[in-house]
Amino acid sequence: MTQTKSGSTSRPSRAKVILAFAAVYIIWGSTYLGIRFAIETLPPFLMAGARFSLAGAIMFAWAKFHGDNGGWSWAQWRRALLIGALLLLFGNGGVTWAEKYIASGLVALLVATEPVWVVLLNWAITRQRPNWKVLLGVLIGLVGVGLLVGGGLNQGREVSAMSLVGALMVLLASLGWAVGSVYSNRRPIKASTSLASGMQMIAGGGLLLLLGLVVGDFQRFDPVRVSWSSLIAFFYLAIVGALVAFTAYGWLLRNVSTARAATYAYVNPAVAVFLGWLLASEPLTLRMLVAAAVIVGSVVLITTYGSEHAAGPAELHDSDCPVPPCA
Repeated sequence: MTQTKSGSTSRPSRAKVILAFAAVYIIWGSTYLGIRFAIETLPPFLMAGARFSLAGAIMFAWAKFHGDNGGWSWAQWRRALLIGALLLLFGNGGVTWAEKYIASGLVALLVATEPVWVVLLNWAITRQRPNWKVLLGVLIGLVGVGLLVGGGLNQGREVSAMSLVGALMVLLASLGWAVGSVYSNRRPIKASTSLASGMQMIAGGGLLLLLGLVVGDFQRFDPVRVSWSSLIAFFYLAIVGALVAFTAYGWLLRNVSTARAATYAYVNPAVAVFLGWLLASEPLTLRMLVAAAVIVGSVVLITTYGSEHAAGPAELHDSDCPVPPCA
């Protein structure tokens, strides 16, 4: 869903802009670590489903309280169900499950390649080749993935089969998120951003809960064993990660250029890697740092030089924004 800036000629205060960017950079960058702490004692799909169901219900109620009369059409809910399945069931669900086997910082770096998928998808749909700088960004992004999968997953020991499966799951989750993002950009829900996001989170959260029921997450859930760190992380992800950061990002889209707002896409991975190292003792190797620089560089190229047919990260989250990317 395309965002437009406010028609007001007054410029926002510098302090508000800084606070909004800080919220988007730090909060969204921290959600990967939040997922890791949450799933330590909470089953992954049950946690993710409850998180988005809660956040979606709050956002839906907020939009209704502020007078949005949309969201009652079954056709719009069908669209929300499809988008929620792609973004949250496949996208966030895959990421959440993968963090059982690979470090949150590595997940964030792999997710950062999502603009590569978006460029390729838009190229396939429109048959219009992106400019050479965007194609260079795609190539550089793939090199970065190769560096991570080729050596960054071992974390100082032999690469396990499940760590490779986890990495593959993250890449597939990013593809699912990219497909959902392209679809929602081309076929947006006809409602305000807040209401559309609430609908998508309710739909996606419900599907995640259903998946959790099928795979046995409800049977594995033991309230007595849930740690305080997992409980705090859950509410942080649901309230702060989804609602506060979303509001800040929506405000930025109305008050600064889309290109500036989109810079979160190459700041979040760096924040995630740093916080994982600082707070969870996750590895931080020279190879990871090189891979991070390569992947971030690819996102910069794609975001900066992408045409309207090669959507950058800003387009990926204009209409959903539950977490970016995929967290």
